Amino acid sequence: MDELRVAVISSLAPLEDLDADPFAVDTRGQHAVCARWAADRGYVVTRQLLFYGLRFDHCGLWADIDAGQADLFVAASPHVLARALRSVEEFTAECERRGVRLETAGHDEPRYTSAMKAEVHRRLSMPTAGYDGT
Repeated sequence: MDELRVAVISSLAPLEDLDADPFAVDTRGQHAVCARWAADRGYVVTRQLLFYGLRFDHCGLWADIDAGQADLFVAASPHVLARALRSVEEFTAECERRGVRLETAGHDEPRYTSAMKAEVHRRLSMPTAGYDGT
């Protein structure tokens, strides 16, 4: 059996939300949770989709599914999915209509320390300065 191809849905959130909602801002952390979820099941992540309040029928959301490059969607948590999409209910219904699985990784969101928040802030506030997050 071929391995399933996963499109990760991550939420884009403004850096100003870092103190109040660090996981929603930390797209790298969201991706890591989803990648671990996929690897644990023998799936492969083929795309990371970064959205904030996107409509359920936006072509960018469905492009990889329609092109046969992804088989299912996963988000790190229901919270992340709710920030990424305008209506989780409409998106869920569309997934059902199209026969596409939608999953959440089901792991608890990490508790961010001051140092972790500072790392996210540094990574996101200096992308044009050549900082690569390491």
